[in-house]
Amino acid sequence: MQVNISSRRTNVTDRLQDVTRSKLSRLDKYVPGLERADVHFCEERNPRIADKEICEVTLEGDGHSVRTKVTAPDPYTAIDMATVKLEHQLHKLKTKLHRHENNGEHSIRVDDLAMAMPTQLDVDDNVAQIVKKKQFTIDPMTAEDAVLQMELLGHDFFLFTNVETNKSSVVYIRDDGDIGLIDSA
Repeated sequence: MQVNISSRRTNVTDRLQDVTRSKLSRLDKYVPGLERADVHFCEERNPRIADKEICEVTLEGDGHSVRTKVTAPDPYTAIDMATVKLEHQLHKLKTKLHRHENNGEHSIRVDDLAMAMPTQLDVDDNVAQIVKKKQFTIDPMTAEDAVLQMELLGHDFFLFTNVETNKSSVVYIRDDGDIGLIDSA
């Protein structure tokens, strides 16, 4: 697996790069076909924040994308925490793929994954379920109007029909506080 490491406002030492590559290369055993891992380290400069080191990891391959973001007091703890979260997410991915196996959408060997998974993760088979359904009319509007509506509702995202493209779109609040726009293809 190719591991790309980048940083902002922090220094990534050779040792940290080696530890990161070592930990992420072990994740390949959970889901075969992971081709790339993008790791980004960042240091929060606000003195009131205790956990200053931010580690974002995105794994891609075999048509899947798994992402996590953690904060910790130091970058070594951050990559440890990110690895644990990624193991859990890959276990959930394995479970979803196993369910689709009966529908002919089997894309990886589930038997190999079951043997590679630690027993402690096999105990946690709690899968999120849909507990609330909502229907509403999707009104055509501009992205700016959708942002205003999202803020008025106090939501993190808002689904609307974009007047400019006449397609379904979503505006959302990004982690950095900016607004993102997703247009359907």
